[in-house]
Amino acid sequence: MTSNTAQQDAAVADKSILANSAYADGRHLAARQSIYRWQQPQYDLPGIVLEELAGTSGIVLDIGCGNGKFVSRLHKDRPDLQGVGMDISAGILADVEKPVLVADAQALPFADDSADAVLALHMLYHVSDIAATIKELARVLRPGGVLIASTNSDTDKQELDRLWARAAGDILGISEGPARVSLSSRFSLEKAPGYLSKEFGAIRLRELPGVIEVTDPDPIIAHLASYEAWAEQCCVPFNETVSRAHDIVASTIETEGSFKITCRGGILTCRF
Repeated sequence: MTSNTAQQDAAVADKSILANSAYADGRHLAARQSIYRWQQPQYDLPGIVLEELAGTSGIVLDIGCGNGKFVSRLHKDRPDLQGVGMDISAGILADVEKPVLVADAQALPFADDSADAVLALHMLYHVSDIAATIKELARVLRPGGVLIASTNSDTDKQELDRLWARAAGDILGISEGPARVSLSSRFSLEKAPGYLSKEFGAIRLRELPGVIEVTDPDPIIAHLASYEAWAEQCCVPFNETVSRAHDIVASTIETEGSFKITCRGGILTCRF
């Protein structure tokens, strides 16, 4: 029998869910991004990516660019670079600065050795064959080119995992409910170097630890609700669980003054 985790992993990489539900527009992604406004220390992620591109000229492909947070900054601060945004979802590209292209990361419409840099930011866990996709990203890179990837640790936001399990358990009338869907676990910071080292000889990891502290439940609930596309894989009434999570967070804030979430993300800069 297929485990719940295996079902969740398959759904995280399901192209139909990604293009038509999870990222049909930028709403859910924006909710997940917005929670970092309450993180300390603050990181300028697009700025860090630009730092890593300091010695790069030519063509930069932003694969799985989503709502364009990174490629838009690229156009603004490095107009000398030819930035191209790509995503499997046409809907989420609607408001992204051109040029953009609907494309599958596993079969890029670019020739060998045609790009000077490739960005794969918080997206490699969404492809069905991670190793083959990294090989495809390497294929389009010129000698001397750079791949910049990002993801989260297996220990990232564990407080939200516990919150979800408790809320789901309360709804189901059991001590602990099913785990929430994890997006990054298929390509976490712990797993990423093993995948990337098959194509790249030099990999540098910049870890980005922090703590999110909120005094209002709404940012946390918006974050949890943004997983709605994978509600079926949660094996629990989704909206009821989100509502119960709100009550738990509100109670914690009332008694402890805030709700804290420990974050651990990172950026990997890879060269041949």
